[in-house]
Amino acid sequence: MTTTAARFLVSGRVQGVFFRASTRDEAARLGLRGYARNLADGRVEVLACGDAAAVDTLEQWLHRGPPAAKVESVRREPADAAAAGDGFVTR
Repeated sequence: MTTTAARFLVSGRVQGVFFRASTRDEAARLGLRGYARNLADGRVEVLACGDAAAVDTLEQWLHRGPPAAKVESVRREPADAAAAGDGFVTR
């Protein structure tokens, strides 16, 4: 198992559509640590840390999101695993 950490910036209709809570549920199902939080500019920031394959699976899910979301783009960049904390939370 290879551990990785990634930060995702998700754009589109991603606030007010249960995106953070749904991301938390999906990340927990995948055994990932990190967080999802709304940004002032309307995007959602997701930090995910764990098994590399699970992080890749979450990235694929982020391109769809929950049913009410309309994802326009997902940008991925490396992240510091220490920032992930324990479990997966919404902020």
